[in-house]
Amino acid sequence: MDKELIVRSSSDAVDFALLKDGRLIELHKETEGFDFSVGDIFLAKIRKALPGLNAAFVNVGYEKDGFLHYHDLGPNVKTMLKFVKKATSNQMKNFSLRDYPFEQEIDKNGSIADTLHSNQSILVQVVKEPISTKGPRLSSELSLAGRYIVLVPFSDRVSVSQKIESKEEKSRLKRLVKSIKPKGFSVIIRTVAEGKKVADIDKDLQNLMKRWENMCRKLSKAHQPSKVLGELNKASSILRDIFNDSFTSICIDDDVIYTQIKDYVGKISPDKESIVSNYDSKVPIFEKYGIERQIKTSFGKTVTMKKGAYLVIEHTEAMHVIDVNSGNRSNKAKNQEDTALEVNMISATEIARQLRLRDMGGIIVVDFIDMNNPDNRRKLYEHLKDEMSDDRAKHKILPPSKFGLIQITRQRVRPEMNIKTREKDPNADGEIEAPIVIVNKINIDLQKILKKGTKKITLTAHPFIAAYLMKGFPSPRSKWFFDSKKWVKIQPRDAYNYLEYHFYDHDGTLIKV
Repeated sequence: MDKELIVRSSSDAVDFALLKDGRLIELHKETEGFDFSVGDIFLAKIRKALPGLNAAFVNVGYEKDGFLHYHDLGPNVKTMLKFVKKATSNQMKNFSLRDYPFEQEIDKNGSIADTLHSNQSILVQVVKEPISTKGPRLSSELSLAGRYIVLVPFSDRVSVSQKIESKEEKSRLKRLVKSIKPKGFSVIIRTVAEGKKVADIDKDLQNLMKRWENMCRKLSKAHQPSKVLGELNKASSILRDIFNDSFTSICIDDDVIYTQIKDYVGKISPDKESIVSNYDSKVPIFEKYGIERQIKTSFGKTVTMKKGAYLVIEHTEAMHVIDVNSGNRSNKAKNQEDTALEVNMISATEIARQLRLRDMGGIIVVDFIDMNNPDNRRKLYEHLKDEMSDDRAKHKILPPSKFGLIQITRQRVRPEMNIKTREKDPNADGEIEAPIVIVNKINIDLQKILKKGTKKITLTAHPFIAAYLMKGFPSPRSKWFFDSKKWVKIQPRDAYNYLEYHFYDHDGTLIKV
């Protein structure tokens, strides 16, 4: 399993594409001037506490106030509020918390009005970016994420990632961190710390302590509201969270970003610094790695997969709905149960990819093809869990229902990635599907026709589309033949609009799909 990070820079944004064995699995965009990313810490002011919601609206400088619920305050919020008051009035010089007295913890079931009041200064961290008409979701339980650990001020615990399964390794890491942990801070040990030495973790801890102290020094001069600690740039945060030995290439087409990433990789993994390269070619970097094509074909309503199967993805106000379709596979398997299992397994892999790629959050309902065998349903459920194990977003998957539905909840922390797959119509006003998307639609319609058992098929299309379908070896038409053992005759039609196409049977009768 090889992973590659491809970075494309433009005048107003930077795009990050994460590839796994050549397939696009994550796409991120860092827009210049956007100041409300997950992980950013703000010195803010309480606008209004609402006992009815048990929450407060907080002015963080965004057009809509941020939302801070009582459960997101953290047990030692009173200690933090007192600390902020002293730090902003320049009464503190030492920010280590070693000798700082802690206040009594707040009641888990208390009221927001007993803890916060209007115009009070507070440190808050963005846990969910502004989405649609809502302002950012905030927490006052701050955390500073490093490569191996997460540092949590105003607390005093050590916890280990649940993904580290070995009890011996968990105990070793706990003992190790307790020996170096500063007083007044909790430490969460990340999965990537497994097998690491005390020197590596201590170096990470010292870097986080420096970030904390530098942030605290800003408080006395910072106006309110203002950002006092920014999350790492998008490239560094992606690498911090997922970088491992499976990365084989990091390619960047911008000199400044190349230097930043090379320096960062040199710090976290010096032996991997050589995989960072500066792209210098006239061919755009996303075209070179086939990313542009994958973007166009992955973000439409219909997503095609290998062996003729395809997904239909619908977005509603309340949830996302994904329908799994077998295409022409029912003609090939020995029985219906085998077909359903094969298509469902392929679809589960693609669905896990689509959730990460589009960053879909909230409730997702997947309508898999019905399977009668309980062993097959269990196999599908385990396969989907395994495919989603690399997903950094918190998620929960329920077992298949009797109707073949699987329900997934996935954490939504930023707006969903939405790529436009339509382009300006060259023949008229308005928009049409991008050419590569139309090729996928032709493929889907053909699978439906083959499923009906139509013998001789003729496809008429615009000369450009017809040429594409017949070009190269194996051409798309050749692949159809290899899959279905049926040869499709393609006839160019000069009179057609750019993306018009039709199917005809052996009598020349139009086939309605």
